[in-house]
Amino acid sequence: MQRVRYGKLDSDVDGRIVVREGQVPQGSPRGTYLEVSEALHERIRTGEITEALPSQSALVSEYGVSRSTIERALAALKAEGLIESVQGAGWFVAGTGDRRPLVERVTDLLRGEGVKVGDRFPTERELCERFGASRTAVRSAIAQMEGQGLIGKGAGRGRD
Repeated sequence: MQRVRYGKLDSDVDGRIVVREGQVPQGSPRGTYLEVSEALHERIRTGEITEALPSQSALVSEYGVSRSTIERALAALKAEGLIESVQGAGWFVAGTGDRRPLVERVTDLLRGEGVKVGDRFPTERELCERFGASRTAVRSAIAQMEGQGLIGKGAGRGRD
């Protein structure tokens, strides 16, 4: 049986691993996760990533690899002591970033901006972008805030 090669990973000018359009990445003899890990390491070294890493789903899309490959790449960087995971907040360059739970950071944001009862609450998408958190983490923070009575559902207009 003949093997057909569909494509390969390449590096762009920024050192990121990219897949040529219309091609499927093949396994690397070194391990694709190591290539992703090295690319992320370089982005941190050059200052492109200074605090929070992109979400896992964003990395999956950016590098065109599976979630398990991203998880292995992140685990390799964590083993080097370069990054650390904060539950509910994501991955950070070691020694940087706000490590408080997302619910505390969102609560502080609302208090700092002087949000009052009846004011518009940011959408899940806005909170994901603002804090670099996953939709799951944002939903969990919102549920905790609702459970604490800090926010509530408005009549047909979202949360306030």
